[in-house]
Amino acid sequence: MAIFDVHVIIENKPGISDPEGDTILNDLVLKGTHKTVSKIKTAKMLKFTIKEKDKKSAQSKVKEICDDLRIYNPMVSKVTYTVTQE
Repeated sequence: MAIFDVHVIIENKPGISDPEGDTILNDLVLKGTHKTVSKIKTAKMLKFTIKEKDKKSAQSKVKEICDDLRIYNPMVSKVTYTVTQE
């Protein structure tokens, strides 16, 4: 069995509002700093390790975990994940 590092990123799909990102951007604009920043999008990241026989099995398990736990709303969120061997 190998150990894999997993990063799961959950973010809004394109076209879905991101109030948190908008608030951060507005704060930068109001302060007058960092005028070159024009768009901010927020996301959540989960980091964990998993023990599986190979990378393909680890990827399948990560997808299963994300779906079983319902850590995201598939209607408004997209999920990307990376699985790398330690």
